[in-house]
Amino acid sequence: MAKKSSIEKNERRRKLSKKFLSRRSRLKAIARDKNATMEDRFAAALKLAELPRNGSQTRIRNRCEVTGRPRAFYRKLKMSRIAIRELGSKGMIPGLVKSSW
Repeated sequence: MAKKSSIEKNERRRKLSKKFLSRRSRLKAIARDKNATMEDRFAAALKLAELPRNGSQTRIRNRCEVTGRPRAFYRKLKMSRIAIRELGSKGMIPGLVKSSW
């Protein structure tokens, strides 16, 4: 089980990124626009820098929803390999059969 603080920090990042998504994308579009004036592009870059860092989607870490483990994450099931193996062995994941020979 991951530290509670790491899981909570990641959740805060998810909320912040959702909150600033439209503003961040609008400012990025202005900053990248080659047809805009240099002053507008520079002002957009400064406003973008003022936004909180944790509001960026790249700061979000994929974590297992069962254990909070950050490594070996399967996006389709939103779980780590260890959680998938345990729940698959118990027959709790539909369509998953753990092989053994």
